[in-house]
Amino acid sequence: MASGFGISRTVLRKSGQRLNFGSIGKQVVRCSANAAAPNTGREPRLKTFSVYRWNPEGKSLPVMQKYEVDLDDCGPMVLDALIKIKNEQDPTLAFRRSCREGICGSCAMNIGGINTLACLSRIDPNPKKSTRIYPLPHMYVVKDLVPDMNNFYAQYRSIEPFLKQKDSTKLGVENYQSVEDRQKLDGLYECILCACCSTSCPSYWWSSDKYLGPAVLMQAYRWIIDSRDEYTSERLDKLNDPFSLYKCHTIMNCTKTCPKGLNPGLAIAELKKMLASHNSYKTPIAASQ
Repeated sequence: MASGFGISRTVLRKSGQRLNFGSIGKQVVRCSANAAAPNTGREPRLKTFSVYRWNPEGKSLPVMQKYEVDLDDCGPMVLDALIKIKNEQDPTLAFRRSCREGICGSCAMNIGGINTLACLSRIDPNPKKSTRIYPLPHMYVVKDLVPDMNNFYAQYRSIEPFLKQKDSTKLGVENYQSVEDRQKLDGLYECILCACCSTSCPSYWWSSDKYLGPAVLMQAYRWIIDSRDEYTSERLDKLNDPFSLYKCHTIMNCTKTCPKGLNPGLAIAELKKMLASHNSYKTPIAASQ
């Protein structure tokens, strides 16, 4: 519990906070797959999934489209339900997915008001409760549940997420690191860049063109504290402006929603301390020149 907020590196998973997307139109599609299902003498446990739909090629506004899925004929995760809907009911439904193991970050979306990974989000077994699924909030939408990640990736590219060394003799050879220095990277390198944390941050909602956001800042911190990197000062200088780092107001939505149990809020706090120390060290030198 290093932080005054009482937050550990691996706890604080999901919050109950719900995002208000306003009221949008609804369209109902009945499941046609049930008629083809084998007659087992039981009543199907139909659960409703209300999914955000928008097609850029059309002129209509976004709608919430409802699908009914038999829970007894579906996998346990929300991604299983989406795949079943796409395969058996509506092939036009668009969403990203790849590993199905919480490693790639492709299936990040807002499920029941919480930013998370569809492959790690279990379906609520209560068939009477509808599950609402949206794309990641406050991002441009490509189609349906697919957000435009170009700005997010451009920001990640801007921090130069790779080792940079000034000694040319170290290039192309192994860079050894002590066990203690390697352990400092735990809780940082595991980030899968799903953008769940950044898109849950109100500061990022309003200033995503200038504020780097929790995910990118945590990765910036990961490279700044890497003992093998020799550009620590230069990396800190790039963050030394009113928006890139200091737009964070410690709301901590990022830590609460991270599907990997990481703590971007702690990394940002450490970055602020490092930058404050870095600036205080540079000031007397500049004054003496």
